[in-house]
Amino acid sequence: MIEKIPEFNQDLYSSIAKIIVDAKDQVYRNSNNILLKMYWEIGQLIIEDEQNGELRAKYGKSVLKNLANHLSVEFGKGFNERNLNNMRAFFIAFPIWNAVRTELSWTHYRIISRIENTEHRIQYIEHSIEGNWNTRTLQRNIDSQYLGRLLKFPEAENKEISNYIKDPYIFEFLGLPSDISQTETQIESALITHLQQFLMELGKGFAFVARQQHIVTDTSDFYIDLVFYNYYLKCFVLVDLKTHKLTHEAIGQMDMYVRMYNDLKKGVDDNPTIGIILCTEKDETVVKYSVMSENEKLFASKYRTYLPDEKELKNLIEADRVKFELDNQKE
Repeated sequence: MIEKIPEFNQDLYSSIAKIIVDAKDQVYRNSNNILLKMYWEIGQLIIEDEQNGELRAKYGKSVLKNLANHLSVEFGKGFNERNLNNMRAFFIAFPIWNAVRTELSWTHYRIISRIENTEHRIQYIEHSIEGNWNTRTLQRNIDSQYLGRLLKFPEAENKEISNYIKDPYIFEFLGLPSDISQTETQIESALITHLQQFLMELGKGFAFVARQQHIVTDTSDFYIDLVFYNYYLKCFVLVDLKTHKLTHEAIGQMDMYVRMYNDLKKGVDDNPTIGIILCTEKDETVVKYSVMSENEKLFASKYRTYLPDEKELKNLIEADRVKFELDNQKE
C-alpha cells in the first residue's frame, strides 16, 4: 500500500518564509550599515588626512592611484582608483555621518553623490526611500529631471496636455519608433506597455504579475490586460484598457474580473482585489476604479493612499495617445 503524502501546509510555509525573509533583511541592513560606514571613513581619511581637509587634491592623481594599487593587491578590486574616488565623493557630499540614511545601498549613494545641489541630494534620498526605488529607477529619474518635473507640474485642478507631451519622462517611457502604423491595436499595446512601466516606477508598492493573463471559466476565456500585486495594500490590482468610450459592458466585465480574482487567486491573508478601467478615445479618457460594494469603505480609507488618482492616469494616457499620433503623422 502506497503511503499517502501529507498535504502541503501553506500557513506553516508562509510563517517560516517570513522568518527567513525578515532575518535576511536584518542581515542586509546590518551589513549595509557597516559597508557604508567603511566607505565613508575611507573617504574621510582621503579628504582630511591625505589632502589636509581640502576638497581638491594638491598632489594630482598619482597619490590616489598609488594608494589604490596597494589596497587592491591586499583587499581586491573593490578598492581601485575609481572606487576610491567614489568614496571621496561620498564623504564630500555627506560630511556628517549621521546624515547618511542606511536604508539605501552603496550604489544609491554613488549615484546621488554625483549630484552637485545639496538640496537635490536630500530630496532624491527621501524619494528613493519613500518610493523604494532601485538604483536603475533612481538613475532614470535623475536623468529625466524628476525633481524639476515635480516643480513644473504641481498638483492642480487643470493640467494642460501639451505640458505632459513635452515631459521627458513620457518620451522615455513610450519610446515608440516613428514608422509604426497608427492603429487602435498598436496604440492600445503601446499604452499598456507604458502603463505597466509607469505603475512599477511609481514607487507605491506595485509588483508586476502578468500581461494579457488568460483566465478560463466553464463557458468562456478572458484576457486581463495587466495584473499587479501591491505589497503595501496586500492585494491584486487588475487593469483593463479600452480604446472606446466607457460602457456598462466594460464596467460589468471588470467587476466580473475582480470577483473571479477574489474567488480564484486571492490568498487568505490578501485584501480584496481592485480593478482599474481606462477607456480612451481621441477626445476623452475616462478612468474608473472597480471594487466590490462591500469593500468600498476599505478602498476609500486605505487604498487611495497607494493608488494613482483618476486624473493622474487620465493625463498619462491622453499624453501618450497624443505623443503616439504626433510621432506617426505623415508629412
